[in-house]
Amino acid sequence: MSLEALSFDFATLRAAYADGLDPVAVVDEVHARLEAAGDPGIFIALAGRGKARAAAAALGDPAGRPLWGIPFAVKDNIDVAGMPTTAGCPDYAYLAAETAPAVARLQEAGAILIGKTNLDQFATGLVGVRTPYPVPRNAFDPAIVPGGSSSGSAVSVARGIVSFALGTDTAGSGRVPAGLNNVVGLKPTLGAVSTRGVVPACRTLDCVSVFALAVADAYRVLEVCAGYDPADPYSRPVGIRPLGPVAPKLRIGIPDPAGLVFGGDRLSEAAFRASLGDVAGLGAENVEVDFSGFRKVAQLLYGGPWVAERYQAIRTFLDQNGESVIPVTRDIIQSARSMQAADVFAGFYRLAELRRAVEPIWSRIDMLAVPTYPRPRSVADLAADPIRPNSELGTYTNFVNLLDLAALAVPGRFRADGFPSGVTLIAPAGSDGLLAGFGERLHEAAGLTLGATGHALPEAPDRTPQAQAGETELAVVGAHLSGMALNHELTSRGARYLRTVATVPDYRLFALAGAPPARPGLLRGAPGSGHAIEAEVWAIPDAAVGGLVAAVPPPLAIGTVRLADGTAPKGFTMEAEGLAGAEDISRYGGWRAFAERSDA
Repeated sequence: MSLEALSFDFATLRAAYADGLDPVAVVDEVHARLEAAGDPGIFIALAGRGKARAAAAALGDPAGRPLWGIPFAVKDNIDVAGMPTTAGCPDYAYLAAETAPAVARLQEAGAILIGKTNLDQFATGLVGVRTPYPVPRNAFDPAIVPGGSSSGSAVSVARGIVSFALGTDTAGSGRVPAGLNNVVGLKPTLGAVSTRGVVPACRTLDCVSVFALAVADAYRVLEVCAGYDPADPYSRPVGIRPLGPVAPKLRIGIPDPAGLVFGGDRLSEAAFRASLGDVAGLGAENVEVDFSGFRKVAQLLYGGPWVAERYQAIRTFLDQNGESVIPVTRDIIQSARSMQAADVFAGFYRLAELRRAVEPIWSRIDMLAVPTYPRPRSVADLAADPIRPNSELGTYTNFVNLLDLAALAVPGRFRADGFPSGVTLIAPAGSDGLLAGFGERLHEAAGLTLGATGHALPEAPDRTPQAQAGETELAVVGAHLSGMALNHELTSRGARYLRTVATVPDYRLFALAGAPPARPGLLRGAPGSGHAIEAEVWAIPDAAVGGLVAAVPPPLAIGTVRLADGTAPKGFTMEAEGLAGAEDISRYGGWRAFAERSDA
């Protein structure tokens, strides 16, 4: 395959490097693709072809460098030493003295920086047109907004110019542009990636996000750039777990009819419902949930303390250089000047009330699936009304960071007019691996090409179903199975699904006596004296094992469970004293089958 026709997804590029491709040639191809795109709005500044070629030539041995030779871009509100940071405002620009830790980690891993991308000024917007620079063109239709605020980052990936790009995400800036350009947008758990060296929008909510052509690529970038940074007061240790298989019976929350809004656009609605068909086709259960609480949280973002937080971020500059800020951005941020301290606390209290109101939903579902945006909006729409179309684009994004949730925007079924749609998967903090595991399968099920490149999505590799260092394998046979009532006790502790496998035929399964709901008990007998019982094996962080064990009530216990695949993980068993009054349900072959047949 010629270099010009080469897809820049990680798997394809790595295979080409293994066959002898020179990363210097890749840098030249990046610049050729940028020139061919003819879009001066994508980048605000380039690192320089000569500098990028030199970095490529100096890469050396790829061993231990997971992003060796991978070209990337950085949103221009993230510092790169020796390059100006503008945040989309030329008069604000400063020459960065240090590289942001997130970027430095990527470069240390062998990634090659190409340049800094355009954005909605001061990361305030979801449209991508609030910039004094040329507006990046949507990769599919220049009449449609590219999405913001990370517009240039999303477009640079969608056009196949770079393999991945960093954005930021406060209200959806790492997701809306992904959906509008048919790429993956990964918004990690708050604090997982250091935001030191990022011009803040709302420091308490800001995330560094990742755009990529494939889910596995975005997740690999997250694995590299995540890490606790003691110099960042909002950094926190978040375990980024290995990408692996996903549980077979996930419960996917879908907004109720009142919560699904598409601005009257039937094409967008049909595309989302087609994607829900893919969700069901993967064996997941679609569970309708009341979405009103999430919408109320979303409405707080630009009507509460977080506007004041945006003002605080650039207060000195804005007060002294107000005319340097484009009018729509200036008007939004300056509105905080009339806010009183009491108003700020009222907003915090209201958020706490709403957070508590939506908490029970997470015991019923493993993740939410929502449209990434309600409908595409045109550049003309924004020229006529710079506020309401922008607000509409945040319908399914604005609440996520306020509620400390992780999110992953995945390309979904296209609209009937050929424009991309998208699905965003959302789950509690620390669920990044769960979202990526299911998102990878959902992306593959949609049968799409990568971005606007026309290249096919590479086949996902088989994931090794093994616990990693710092994890313990745990076999479950009862209500902790995926899709069942107590599975959240595993997922809330950071456990991840590994495999489904039966026990050896030495066991009997009982429904224990006592008040409903019935509890299962697994008891081992002599070899071959029992039944093979359905089990799932999960990897649970070692630090969470103690808490789980302490919560196991007698006569249940944690023991060793012998499985048909030859493994013997720890698992839920029972003591013989629990047999009194218990019903032997071994004939069903597992708790799930028993529950389905008897409504236990």
